[in-house]
Amino acid sequence: MLRKISAMLVVVICLLTVRLAVAHEHDADAKPAKSAKASKSKTLPVKAMPLTTSSVKARDLYQRALQDYELLYLGRATIGWRAATKEDPQFAAAFAMLALNSRDPEEIRNAREQAKQLAAKVSPGEKLMIRWIATVQEGNFLDGIAAMNDMVAMFPRDKHVYYVAANWLMGVQGNEQAHHLLHKSLDIDPDFAPALNNLAYLHARNREFGEALESMDRYAALLPKEPNPQDSYGEILRMAGRFDDAIEHYRAALKIDASFNTSQIGLADTYALMGDQERARLEYDKAVDNEPDQANRFDYRMQKAITWVREKNYVEADRQLWRISVEAHSQSYELQEAQALRRMAQYGTDDQQALDHLTAAEDALTHRQNLAASDRDEERARILRLRAARSLQAGKQEAAQVALNQLGQLASDNHDRVIQECWHGAVGEMLAAKGNFKEAVAELEEDQDNPETLVLLTRAYKETGATDKSRATEDRLRTMNLPSLEQALAAAGTREKAAPAPEPVAAR
Repeated sequence: MLRKISAMLVVVICLLTVRLAVAHEHDADAKPAKSAKASKSKTLPVKAMPLTTSSVKARDLYQRALQDYELLYLGRATIGWRAATKEDPQFAAAFAMLALNSRDPEEIRNAREQAKQLAAKVSPGEKLMIRWIATVQEGNFLDGIAAMNDMVAMFPRDKHVYYVAANWLMGVQGNEQAHHLLHKSLDIDPDFAPALNNLAYLHARNREFGEALESMDRYAALLPKEPNPQDSYGEILRMAGRFDDAIEHYRAALKIDASFNTSQIGLADTYALMGDQERARLEYDKAVDNEPDQANRFDYRMQKAITWVREKNYVEADRQLWRISVEAHSQSYELQEAQALRRMAQYGTDDQQALDHLTAAEDALTHRQNLAASDRDEERARILRLRAARSLQAGKQEAAQVALNQLGQLASDNHDRVIQECWHGAVGEMLAAKGNFKEAVAELEEDQDNPETLVLLTRAYKETGATDKSRATEDRLRTMNLPSLEQALAAAGTREKAAPAPEPVAAR
């Protein structure tokens, strides 16, 4: 895999494997086959999660939204679940899925609370789904994943339940267990296209590009008239460094459906990685113009701002990100406001100005109190890690230790994978700064998907005499092909010292 999983998370996620195995054995024991030949030919009945709703139309809207979700029409899926809740205001499962997939913080909070209030009236499986989604979003990762484990074990023949859980696990980097669940869904239906798509991504994350493209071939053959197979081809080829081929597939997806905006943003990201920042900005503008979701528009504009960082035009990058932070603040998108300010601190050349941006970013996370605790805590972890590093760089040892202690407390309270990685990365960076490279290695190895961490890990390996690991990490860093600010800064090497950019003037 791309990374090691922290011990606590391994224990928790592996509980799912045990429960699923027990459920599978129980199912097999309950219906013994008369012969080996008979057992192969007999198909167990599919037992789908029941949906508690009195409205046939609401149920149909829910199912169509789930189909859109599996085809990666994510905006359309959100609209569908929103419509289902309007058709039946007592439809708890639709509220839960809306909370899981919406990007509007206020809508997420309202949908989550509504699902919790309705949970007493629904089936046991729906109760578990609601508990999983609500508990994770409220910052209790361990209890949330335990509820997800129980939900999946309750429906060992529902491929859609497997897919939704696996998709979420991939988002929190539970790649190994996601792989297991996706194969379980394919045991039920070998031609279940969404599972093949996600398996391709798991192979690509593991740099197994041959296997990834084999899964993509099967996926594309099953859905020749859908844009997402071409989009996924494009992303995996981009990850493999085959940029020209990636662009060809992104354009093929847009030819199938010109409104499939993930392919438009894929084009922009690929041109940015190719070094054509001017063309990338044109493509980002198209994505922003075509995007109905406000959170996505902010994200795309931040991606565009990174093109100026790649060109070392920090004044223009500051201007763009500051504007985003102001607009996000006025529209109550606290996460995007904080992200824009934190990114200004990441590339900023003046340490004190960077620390001021981080103070503003942390403050942004509590402006309206409608941000999910999971999103708030993950972003706060990123801010604290950067605060520790910039304080250390500025010679403020005590401030660096305070930030590290706060991050340690957050990691102790919340076993979210992003938070754990930030903690290990920060400790490793602190140890490396003190010249303790031997102990730094073990910490930095827990954060290997962060390109800037890999820069430190390459040096730590070299300092400890692990030259083969140093070369391998350097090679991996060189071929990561991520359209992120961290990748841009890592590719540029150390942060260049230049005159600090003036603060853009804007009313807050």
